Amino acid sequence: MNAKLAKNICRYRKEKGFTQEELAKKLGITFQAVSKWETAQTLPDISLLPKLSQELEISLDKLFGYVSYDKPITIYEEEYKIPDYYWGLEPSKTCLKVLDLLPPSRHLKLLDIGCGEGKDSVFFARNGYDVTAFDISDAGIEKTKRLAEKARVQVTVFKADILDYRLNSNFDVLYSSGVLHYVKPSLRHEIFSNYKRFTNPRGLHVFNVFVQKPFIAPAPEKEPTACKWISGELFTQYQDWLIQESSEVIFDCNSSGIPHKHAMNELIAQKL
Repeated sequence: MNAKLAKNICRYRKEKGFTQEELAKKLGITFQAVSKWETAQTLPDISLLPKLSQELEISLDKLFGYVSYDKPITIYEEEYKIPDYYWGLEPSKTCLKVLDLLPPSRHLKLLDIGCGEGKDSVFFARNGYDVTAFDISDAGIEKTKRLAEKARVQVTVFKADILDYRLNSNFDVLYSSGVLHYVKPSLRHEIFSNYKRFTNPRGLHVFNVFVQKPFIAPAPEKEPTACKWISGELFTQYQDWLIQESSEVIFDCNSSGIPHKHAMNELIAQKL
């Protein structure tokens, strides 16, 4: 309990952009007290918990780790419950770039971050990669399992929140499409440092992120936790890697039934 609470106080303080001193001032305590909470040396006094949760804008249940989120993280949970596959079954064209740059001529472990309904995960498994995948959507996970079973391939899939999940074993390919906008700016450096650390030499990161453009209207989908990136921001996470491809595209989308546009940065980076 102490360790979980300590981790959550630190995480949600950073998400709010508070220093230890700023949070302490709001609570009327010393920054040393906050430091001791975050290192699990002491616990907050019970009388401070309501004020602490108020300042961090989370429930007490979430603060103590009893729930991972207070509101829906993805708008697609209900969409994925339909019998048909919301995104179709055709894999992303980017999957072919992975095959070209790092073909599975040997055993290669691939992680699909935010696999949705599993179409890309299953494609990679069918082509010989050892695939692990996760998503926050229960319906998406079940559809991924069914799709893998139908294709007679193995995909290890589990539920996880991209904000909470950290790697503790190595992969050769990290792949993510249309998900990284859920990563809040305050967590990006930490999360990407973790991803880079647990990538094997010569391994690939194949990612895309939605970026803000003043001439593109907000998308009609109202995603409660989405945080768009700035053009070029993804590139800056990989100054010490070989950039195989970096581009910005603007494309039409009709996923919500309302025609609109997106701007997206696409990156393929290789660890040397």
